[in-house]
Amino acid sequence: MQLPELTILDEKDKRLHLISKDAIFPLDETDKKRIQDMLDYLKISQIEDLREKYNLRAGMGLAYIQLGIAKRIFVIVDEVDDGKFENYIVINPKIISNSEELIYVGEGEGCLSINRETVGIVPRYARITVEAYDINGNPYTIRVREELAIAFQHEIDHLNGILFTDKIDPKNPFKNQANMREI
Repeated sequence: MQLPELTILDEKDKRLHLISKDAIFPLDETDKKRIQDMLDYLKISQIEDLREKYNLRAGMGLAYIQLGIAKRIFVIVDEVDDGKFENYIVINPKIISNSEELIYVGEGEGCLSINRETVGIVPRYARITVEAYDINGNPYTIRVREELAIAFQHEIDHLNGILFTDKIDPKNPFKNQANMREI
């Protein structure tokens, strides 16, 4: 598998704080190829031999804005079993419901646009329901939970110009930790 040419913006790039606009259907061939490239990149980043070969950090999700394009599109590649991946193409998403329960990633969230160690917790809903469109413009609704719910919320934040580090309280990085469940 060949590594696609993608330039992922670093957190210092102001474009990461832009609010993305809805994508217009039908998507053109450039968008369709870019989406496939993003899926391929994430899959390669999760396969240890390939990750080392290309000197990548593992990533689960990638939003268009991380490539400098302010369209409401993101992809997630979830390794559901060893070497078996589930791909999610999410266009113009809206969270329509969420659980009351809050969770956080114990070892901390990561992001392909943040190339440094970060300390602190990011409160996320344990379960969310999202309305979105697929690559062909067909609407769908999906309910996600746990790690996948965190990934969806992380990427939707990107579309709204928010980095996960923006959600960590600098004065108290573990604020309200007792009110959330660690995963």
